[in-house]
Amino acid sequence: MSIPKEPLPAQVVLSLFSARWDVFWPGLRSDLEAYLGPLENVGESLPFTATTYYQEEFGAPLERRLLGFAQVVGQDRLREIKLWAHELEQRHVLDGKRLFNLDPGLLTQERFVLATGKNFTHRIYLGQGVFADLTLIFQGGRWRSLPWTFRDYADPALQAQLTALRHGYRVKLGVCPDWPGRAGRVH
Repeated sequence: MSIPKEPLPAQVVLSLFSARWDVFWPGLRSDLEAYLGPLENVGESLPFTATTYYQEEFGAPLERRLLGFAQVVGQDRLREIKLWAHELEQRHVLDGKRLFNLDPGLLTQERFVLATGKNFTHRIYLGQGVFADLTLIFQGGRWRSLPWTFRDYADPALQAQLTALRHGYRVKLGVCPDWPGRAGRVH
């Protein structure tokens, strides 16, 4: 028989993409840190080319960065963080268009889960219009894509950044030693 208990806290990872970084980044960073605490890692820029769906709203070329924060949070905060991120996007609009897309996720030792407002067969409803999307699982020392994993999250370069963030998270939990090549740089 299982006995309900709180899981380990998770690492907040924000996926941020835009074609206009110069317009919003310094101010947005302050907003992010005011809510989620100190920014620990800003991943290297990755071209966002998996789809052209967002180009009309955001322009081109789109770049994605993964952002990791110093503190870990309870896994039950995913919905709250998604609602906050949506509100933040709405505050950064120019000519009726968002300047960036901000997708929050939680990284644990076993998985990476994104929050979304879109329902689909494999997504679990969290309330207030937010669903949890099991995006990747970590098995056998690497990330494994699932049939529904977005193509960009199946990309080895993005997964390498998630692996580095995962290592830093495990250091915070005290389950592995630190190493000098941690997740990324803070710009």
